[in-house]
Amino acid sequence: MAKERTLIIIKPDGIQRRLSGQIISRLERKGFKLAGAKFVQITEQQARELYSAHRGKSFYEGLVRYLSSSPSLVMVWEAQSIIAMVRKMMGATFGQDAEPGTIRGDLVCSRGYNLVHGSDSAQSAQQEISLFFDAEELVEYDFSDERWLYGSNE
Repeated sequence: MAKERTLIIIKPDGIQRRLSGQIISRLERKGFKLAGAKFVQITEQQARELYSAHRGKSFYEGLVRYLSSSPSLVMVWEAQSIIAMVRKMMGATFGQDAEPGTIRGDLVCSRGYNLVHGSDSAQSAQQEISLFFDAEELVEYDFSDERWLYGSNE
């Protein structure tokens, strides 16, 4: 099975609440590979592009203001089926609805802030990654324990 990449953003509330290390630790413990990372102030234009699917919805302008209000950590992670796994790990959009054991279920109370963004499809991931990273900023490498991450008993 081929590996895929996803964009994961630790949003302003995650940075302000000093939760980056805990979130990254969960991703690393799962076995995901970090391919690129930047600590950035997301611009209003980047936020608008990232969330363009929500343009016209009542919460869109607030979402743009929130994402561009304070620094974020934008990252590209890689693994087999990573998009689906990260979506499960993040949990429901808001902490009040997210299951315990998920990032949002364990760390979020807010109805408006939700700590992390993760791409929802391979197509979205490709578009979102290109919004923040040039190809040469992403690193290709192998884990020495990769066979233990994806191996089988067959």
